[in-house]
Amino acid sequence: MELHIQDISKTYSNGVAALKTVTLTIPVGMYGLLGPNGAGKSTLMRTLATLQEPDEGSIRLGDMDLLNRKDEIRQTLGYLPQEFGVYPKASAENLLDHFAILKGFNKRRTRREIVEALLRKVNLWDVRRQKLGGYSGGMRQRFGVAVALLGDPKLMIVDEPTAGLDPAERVRFLNLLSELGEQSVVILSTHIVEDVSELCTRMAIINRGEILLETEPLAAIEEMKGRIWRKVIEKSELAEIERKNAVISTKLLAGRTVVRVCSHENPGNGFEAAAPDLEDVYFSTMMGKAPGRGEQPEAS
Repeated sequence: MELHIQDISKTYSNGVAALKTVTLTIPVGMYGLLGPNGAGKSTLMRTLATLQEPDEGSIRLGDMDLLNRKDEIRQTLGYLPQEFGVYPKASAENLLDHFAILKGFNKRRTRREIVEALLRKVNLWDVRRQKLGGYSGGMRQRFGVAVALLGDPKLMIVDEPTAGLDPAERVRFLNLLSELGEQSVVILSTHIVEDVSELCTRMAIINRGEILLETEPLAAIEEMKGRIWRKVIEKSELAEIERKNAVISTKLLAGRTVVRVCSHENPGNGFEAAAPDLEDVYFSTMMGKAPGRGEQPEAS
């Protein structure tokens, strides 16, 4: 089963074109949608979750028309939005049981088995009677996954799942997500490159409502080999280097600046070759220098 998104566009009443003829084919497995805040990711996720209508285009999950068969799609859809509310005085066990009733699980014994299985899957069974208001951010995200997994969804949408999590919670949460893509289409929408790098076998980069690149992360990194150059500089040197080179990123290292440049030839002047990573793919694409495309005009 594949998800086919064809020429989806959405312009809001204030004139902002959030999506511009977005076309993607997403297979079973973990798929990363990577882009900065405001790129159109959440608009696309809400559209896929049947929460809003596009202005034009079509979406199909297998042979199901997502836009015209919303009730049927919702039965096989799991959605973890960027922000979701919980009842702070309710326990995870009781609230998940309530959501299971809303999902159509009317038999108490079946519901009890499903609730236990899901809370064990997200490693919350031992704290199932604890009030959700006392959960950490990572625990609340894992509870959100349990809710999204009700009904064994064939399409799972996860929007900015690790934003705000501490490093240990992020690792636990990513390990959980990695198990979900074996039988379902799982779309991970994020601005965090590492999330996509660690989880996804395919990805797209979106900015200003347009898909700039659709690729396999490892293939895109391979295509960047021989084009990334690195140099440690003083901050005062940065302006001159930016004037002469296509700087794609800068980072601080022990009080100095590490600059990375995209170029088919050695820029000289102390630059050394660097092994590319997915951040290089992302930043070079955002600059209009996508892997395998040579130098392109800056995306607009």
